[in-house]
Amino acid sequence: MNFKKMIFAISIGLMVGGAVSIREMHALADSNTNENVNDSSSSSAVNSSSTSNSNDDNVDSSSSSQVTLSQPVLTLGTSLTNSEESEVAKTLEDAANVDSSNVQTITIDGADLVQYLNPSGDSFTDNSGVWSSALIQKTNNGGINVKIVDYNGSNNITTITQNQYRNAALTAGITNANIYVTSPRSIDGSGALAGVYVAYSAAGNSLSQKNINNAQEEQNLLSNITQSNKGKDGYTDSQLNNAVAGAKQEIADSKNPASLSRQDIADIVDKELKKNGLNNIVTQNQANQIISLLQKIAASGVMDRQSFKDQASKLSQNIQDNAKNIFNKLKNNKGLWAKVKQFFSDIATDLQNLF
Repeated sequence: MNFKKMIFAISIGLMVGGAVSIREMHALADSNTNENVNDSSSSSAVNSSSTSNSNDDNVDSSSSSQVTLSQPVLTLGTSLTNSEESEVAKTLEDAANVDSSNVQTITIDGADLVQYLNPSGDSFTDNSGVWSSALIQKTNNGGINVKIVDYNGSNNITTITQNQYRNAALTAGITNANIYVTSPRSIDGSGALAGVYVAYSAAGNSLSQKNINNAQEEQNLLSNITQSNKGKDGYTDSQLNNAVAGAKQEIADSKNPASLSRQDIADIVDKELKKNGLNNIVTQNQANQIISLLQKIAASGVMDRQSFKDQASKLSQNIQDNAKNIFNKLKNNKGLWAKVKQFFSDIATDLQNLF
């Protein structure tokens, strides 16, 4: 009888263990497919020294203390199989044109998602799966460049776009870096973004949790706006991210960004939305959310840095360079509208001269 009870207990234990494993496999950070704008990033990694900052606002990391960012850093999702790890590493290293012997590797797990992404409103757990991975190359100049790399011919990052990664990195305080992202399965890309934050923190760079929170709030907001306008004529993710990058640049160029009133920032946002042809597409509620977010970013102090101003300018220019067809069309439309207005103005003037 005792023997039967023991067999029964073992069977129950195996069933419970299997259920937990299945739950972990289904704890994905995934969303619907979204637009990705092609970028090209070919700069090689260069040496850069970094110093540790003891400010209480800095994020501590239990990741490898060997990370320096003087070499490319590869962040691999913990849910990858051994074969997927090898293929993901090769995919990212080939895209970045780096030798695997010169790459530092760290692993990103559910706990990293909880630490870096949950404070801004996400709801990951320690058991959440992580598949999206990233390779970060620190550079001396060139701004922040992101390329989502196909995995075996498929783009598996379904939600976070390249420009959203870039704007988030800027808000977090990252400067001059080439970032490559991929995944072996369809996933939203949160793991790769957390990996970028972990890599910088592990290297001792002072990315504050406040700035990371703002970056994550921004990424979620821009992603939601793009999702709600998906397929709408006259809207692209590039236009939205360029408008936000342009607003950041203008706010940062002011004498004291933190002293700007909400109305000051609202005027800047309104101007940038119009400049990017979005004033009749982005709703007032969405615009208000952008204004509130930029107020937070300005108040954080990150916009006071000269490096932020430089990076914001480069980001806006790079977005336009990588979507020339979109922005050339906007310029042509503005030119045509200016000619139409001038035509009717001339008619009005001629009529006045008749009397």
